[in-house]
Amino acid sequence: MARRRFHEDEEAEVDMTPMLDIVFIMLIFFIVTTSFVKESGFDVNKPKAQQASKKKSANIFIAIDGAGRVHMEKRVVDIKRVRANVERMLAEAPEAAVMIQADIDTKHGVVVKVMDQVKAAGIDKLMVAAEEE
Repeated sequence: MARRRFHEDEEAEVDMTPMLDIVFIMLIFFIVTTSFVKESGFDVNKPKAQQASKKKSANIFIAIDGAGRVHMEKRVVDIKRVRANVERMLAEAPEAAVMIQADIDTKHGVVVKVMDQVKAAGIDKLMVAAEEE
């Protein structure tokens, strides 16, 4: 049998195409499987609670500032429109959970009205944000 000998001018090359294909497929997989969080886009000064506990993150965030304005998806929403907005978000993510972030100076009645609108939209998983003392 004759053996093939490499000449000094020939070099072994590694084909990078299969590796790039795999990296591209993994990138697409991670983009598709990532859950996107829609935050309220508003920072609030949350009240402190001794029994506060960490829960899994919610998909829908509703913020209520000290003046009683409701913020959803980085815009101010009327309390009467909270239900329609939550229903729309629920259609996009049926297993969604809602996190209400109320400022420490928010009146209790506003928070209850928002909670009522969220429950009317059909959400079972409702959380109210508080900070640990």
